[in-house]
Amino acid sequence: MSDTIDPMFLNFIYAAMGGALTLFFMWMGCKLFNHLVNFSIADELKRGNVAVGQMIMGILIGVGIAMGLVVGLGLS
Repeated sequence: MSDTIDPMFLNFIYAAMGGALTLFFMWMGCKLFNHLVNFSIADELKRGNVAVGQMIMGILIGVGIAMGLVVGLGLS
């Protein structure tokens, strides 16, 4: 089936699906981590807790890099 679809269009579809998967896993990672810690991440961010913001930033960057590598290497 992939022989009949233009490779450029197919790569665009792969990139879009990879982006959606990356956003989903970032969202799931934050939700899971919020259940593991004994404080509310949203409340701490509202109070201006920079450490919690940096922790979430690290989670999002890590999951984003991991999913980006999976999707990028899958296009090869």
